[in-house]
Amino acid sequence: MNATKMHSSLSEVIGLLTLEQLEDNLFRGESRDIGSPQVFGGQILGQALSAAHRTVEDRIPHSLHAYFLRPGDFNRPVVYQVERSRDGGSYSNRRVVAIQHGRPILNLAASFKTPEQGLEHQAEMPEVPGPEGLTSLVDINRSMLDKVPEKMRRFLAHKPPFEFRPVEAPKFIEPGPREPIKNIWMRACGPVPDDPELHRNLLAYVSDYELLGTATLPHAIDFSTKPLLMASLDHAMWFHRDARVDQWLLYTFDSPVSTGGRGFSRGQVFTRDGVLVASTAQEGVIRVWDPGA
Repeated sequence: MNATKMHSSLSEVIGLLTLEQLEDNLFRGESRDIGSPQVFGGQILGQALSAAHRTVEDRIPHSLHAYFLRPGDFNRPVVYQVERSRDGGSYSNRRVVAIQHGRPILNLAASFKTPEQGLEHQAEMPEVPGPEGLTSLVDINRSMLDKVPEKMRRFLAHKPPFEFRPVEAPKFIEPGPREPIKNIWMRACGPVPDDPELHRNLLAYVSDYELLGTATLPHAIDFSTKPLLMASLDHAMWFHRDARVDQWLLYTFDSPVSTGGRGFSRGQVFTRDGVLVASTAQEGVIRVWDPGA
């Protein structure tokens, strides 16, 4: 696939996930400004998984667990140091530290395994409308640019490498309380090369979109008037089956609890025909700031 024929932001993200190897277990990746104050967490996840994958042969990732330690600086590259913790008969484990300005910004553990057959069952995909006829999040964001603060405007104006079509109206359009459940269709903004590793890395990248915000849904928060601090603390992901990210996937979310200045959300990723391909979980800081305090 000729990268020049891709959507520019998709081509850029694929380039970001293609790391430079410095030593046997040492890699370097560039960063990208998406309009947020720091590096997008999904970028660090995808790059860390890519670094771990480069040290494993003939095994595929089935899970990752990561802690975000510090905000990333999108003006500087990130160095990824991989520790080959274990190579067993069926499983391999890798520990990755993402380093920037001499300090760790993320710790990640990833487990890889040899493919095998076993017992099969899965949850049912929610019954929601298909992506056809739903409004793209880019178009929704564009219609809201003159109604949100400057900091949010810069983020909303960013063109992501994935197309998102939410089933429910975004929180900044309907700030009132609602059930902590939402669904969004997503796919890459163009064809992606036939490389299963790249599709998994891109799925890890996009898995950080929309997840934590689910924990704000039961609360009557108007993002346009109340400053809200949201930052991911940790992120877990399980890869159940391979999937193509350039075909429609349904990302469905729920948030069972928010307490102590933290929100917790879960996600499931389904193919168009209802196959569960990945699950996610994330906890993050959620603080409502009172400008007068």
